Amino acid sequence: MLYIVIPVFNRKDFTRDCLLSLQKQTNRNFEVVIVDDGSTDGTSDMIKTQFPETHVLYGDGSLWWTASVNMGIKFSLERGASSVMTLNNDVIATEDFIEKMIRWSEKYPDSLLGAMALDAKSKKPIYGGERLNWRRNKSIKLLNIIPKENQKGLHEVSYFPGRGLLIPRKVIEKIGLFAQDKFPHYFADYDYTSQAKIKGFKVYCNYDARLLTYPDESGDFQNRKRKTVKNYYNHLFGMKGGGNLINFTRFAFRNCPPFFIPNYLLNGYVRRVFGYLIK
Repeated sequence: MLYIVIPVFNRKDFTRDCLLSLQKQTNRNFEVVIVDDGSTDGTSDMIKTQFPETHVLYGDGSLWWTASVNMGIKFSLERGASSVMTLNNDVIATEDFIEKMIRWSEKYPDSLLGAMALDAKSKKPIYGGERLNWRRNKSIKLLNIIPKENQKGLHEVSYFPGRGLLIPRKVIEKIGLFAQDKFPHYFADYDYTSQAKIKGFKVYCNYDARLLTYPDESGDFQNRKRKTVKNYYNHLFGMKGGGNLINFTRFAFRNCPPFFIPNYLLNGYVRRVFGYLIK
């Protein structure tokens, strides 16, 4: 049985839309676990009333993304989950999303699978995975190199975000949970999938399974939207900062081949420090 773990903090309208999209799935062979980390907008009451079949776990507001996901994963494993999917609440799953994820997972039972992301407004693909050149610290976006007619099936990637990531139980049993002490919020998903590859598991983007996303809702986008000294600091050091230098350094030492670490770090620091000002 697949268990879907969704960490939430407020934004109950996003959560409602996400759960409604899961109710419409062509394959309903899954359970949903919501980890509500201290919402104050009535999120849990809404879920109990409108989605009573959903499991709801509670945090005190200090879990952030990674510890919330880990709580949901532990709960799922205790109930006998054969695989776990991490899913963000600000996504809408197309009706055949679960069907397409399970279909490919059955063919590649030892692999981690992510889904293609589409912009919820334009319906255009915006993310289909990356392949990282460690030596140059350069990521190749697969959507830029795969012809449109070939944008289907599985394509191997270097790592993947956790907004729709299917993880087989055997992977969790071998490499453990997400590194919540090192990456409380950002980078935990990239680190986990990178660690999985280091341990010999494949990571793919499933181009047949699609999620509608809201890229403007990310914490780092908000930091970039209005450029101030405070937001610049948050970008580089804040919990929701996509350019967080501490997280980037930890990620490098855990995942980058040792010979390439100095150049990888230097290149990454320059991009993060100056990229905020340029973009």
